[in-house]
Amino acid sequence: MGSRSASRVPDRATALHQLALTYEAPSALALDPISVPRSYASPWDREVTAWIAAHLAYGRVAPMLNAIGRAVAPLGQEPAQWLRSRTPAQARRDLHHALKGWVWRFHTSSDLVEWVLAWQRLDRESQRQGLEPHLAPRLDDASLSRFIHRLRRELPPSAGLRFSLPDPLEGSACKRWRMFLRWMVRPGWPDLGQWKTCCPADLVIPVDTHVARVSGLIGLSSRRSPDGRMAAEITAALREVDPNDPLRFDFALSHLGIMGHCPGSFQAPLCAPCPLTSLCRVRKAESRP
Repeated sequence: MGSRSASRVPDRATALHQLALTYEAPSALALDPISVPRSYASPWDREVTAWIAAHLAYGRVAPMLNAIGRAVAPLGQEPAQWLRSRTPAQARRDLHHALKGWVWRFHTSSDLVEWVLAWQRLDRESQRQGLEPHLAPRLDDASLSRFIHRLRRELPPSAGLRFSLPDPLEGSACKRWRMFLRWMVRPGWPDLGQWKTCCPADLVIPVDTHVARVSGLIGLSSRRSPDGRMAAEITAALREVDPNDPLRFDFALSHLGIMGHCPGSFQAPLCAPCPLTSLCRVRKAESRP
């Protein structure tokens, strides 16, 4: 690590830890799709609903959360048991009936049915151990790519399902996959931490618009495109701050933007309370004489 980088890390660490604590709040959680799986008690129900919620997590927050709520509603109070008590044919019939008319941007009701049935099939294959045996313990790009290509072969070639199956080896940031893995692996708030065979240190940050923008403002990445290389660059910078749990800062970085607390230009009354103000390039540029 160069001397300039070494001198910045303590300030960055303090600021990021303060930011993480700031967004450990119900108001932030209510605007995040992880609130859906967190509403269930059973780990299997949490996994099923996380599988659905993470892969529908794009677009404006309010309609996205509404779409996720309508997507999981047919599975009742015990989604895993709902799927485990039905044959694939029964589940397909009941889901098609219950989800008639459902749509969320690129995804149709048929896409959603196939996605839910994929969890059922993989859970049966792992003898009711869910998805962890299929993805764990390795979280590298090659392993994720192999799993995604398996789903590409097994699922219908629709636009919505193809949107859910980007390949990290093709340069994609795989934002929704990284989010799902963060939820399942990382044990700290607000994540679920159910997959014990995986290491949180191996996770890669799910880069959304807000994470990409804020990361650029505070020097976590110099890249412009929110691709896999940006995700790797941001994650590497966060590992300097917390080698064991680099993604503990992801929720806060994202919600700084989601909640409108980072305007992208220096506005003293709004920016003053932000823990990242001392690192912000916009603040430094606009405060020069």
